[in-house]
Amino acid sequence: MPDPVSIIVWAVVALLVLFAITAIARAIRIVPQATAVIVERLGKYDRTLDAGLHFLVPFIDRPRAIVDLREQVVSFPPQPVITSDNLVVSIDTVIYFQPTDPKAATYEIANYIQGIEQLTVTTLRNVIGSLDLEQTLTSRDMINGQLRGVLDEATGRWGIRVNRVELKAIDPPASVQDSMEKQMRAERDRRAAILNAEGVKQSQILTAEGEKQAQILRAEGTAQAAILESQGEARAILQVFDAIHKGNPDSKLLAYQYLQMLPEIAKGEANKMWVVPTELTAALSGIGNALGGGSGSGGANVLDAPSVGLRPDAGDTGLDDLDAPTLEDPREALRRAREEVEGATRDAEGSTRGRSQSQGQVSGAAPGLDPLQHGEPDFGATPQQGNPESLPVERPEAGHRG
Repeated sequence: MPDPVSIIVWAVVALLVLFAITAIARAIRIVPQATAVIVERLGKYDRTLDAGLHFLVPFIDRPRAIVDLREQVVSFPPQPVITSDNLVVSIDTVIYFQPTDPKAATYEIANYIQGIEQLTVTTLRNVIGSLDLEQTLTSRDMINGQLRGVLDEATGRWGIRVNRVELKAIDPPASVQDSMEKQMRAERDRRAAILNAEGVKQSQILTAEGEKQAQILRAEGTAQAAILESQGEARAILQVFDAIHKGNPDSKLLAYQYLQMLPEIAKGEANKMWVVPTELTAALSGIGNALGGGSGSGGANVLDAPSVGLRPDAGDTGLDDLDAPTLEDPREALRRAREEVEGATRDAEGSTRGRSQSQGQVSGAAPGLDPLQHGEPDFGATPQQGNPESLPVERPEAGHRG
């Protein structure tokens, strides 16, 4: 049977060993990174332990609190807030804060997270109460700045630094949301109508400008074509009259021309009666006498007389050139045509000024016909010398009227 004394001794030794192990465990303290431990000695603040290995006095030093030094994010539930226009909105907030003084965060306030929440709610109501709904919805940055300033100042003595304050959601009443959606829809419809009207206006303006330019170009082209056509007709008439003047026609040619015009006079189904000029009857009579009909009076027939030929003052008639016309070089004609087209294009680009200039050209083209008047041959003014029996030929401007 074991000795009671030895049992007591072994029990005491075991207790001593257990006490030593417990003391050693309480004396050694390992603090993680970004963490601070508040140590009290006999119930009084002694020191703050940083990251690393630390030794405490067993049963005298006791850790009071462990403070996380990292930045923390706390989201608070929606809070009803009344705006200045008496509308209740629900606002969610998010706070970003970081403990900077573990001792103050432990001894200055019992629960700094709850303190930050309540301070945020009261500050938010003060800020939103001075704003209406529209300003509340459009002034998030201003509200965030005011909240951060008030919270940072109030939590500074708690050893807390507020880095950011964000309004996560602002929810107005359902009826107000419906009205706002209708207003935004109407505003967008108005903008769409304005943009559509502006587009139609610009389209009509551009279309009108295009039609204006097209009409101007067509008018310029018509004017240039009329000018060129009138110049061509004037040149043709001038050459014809020059050829007639140089050819010195006699009565035989005139009688032949009268005969050629008879079918033209009688042309048309509606012609029931047409007047024969007296000169035509005389020409037909002369042609009949020339064909053997003879003259009742026995006088000499003027058509039997020899042709008078060219006028003595005709000079170089140029009839040889007319009989054997020479064609212009195609390359030279093509070059001149291109120059005329380029000139017409430049004139067309002058808009109203070019149109007035072209009208001036049209009015100024009339003098181009002066050579016809100044160089008009004097047909039949007096009988040709050497042929006294030739019939007088009337001037072209004193034409016969049927």
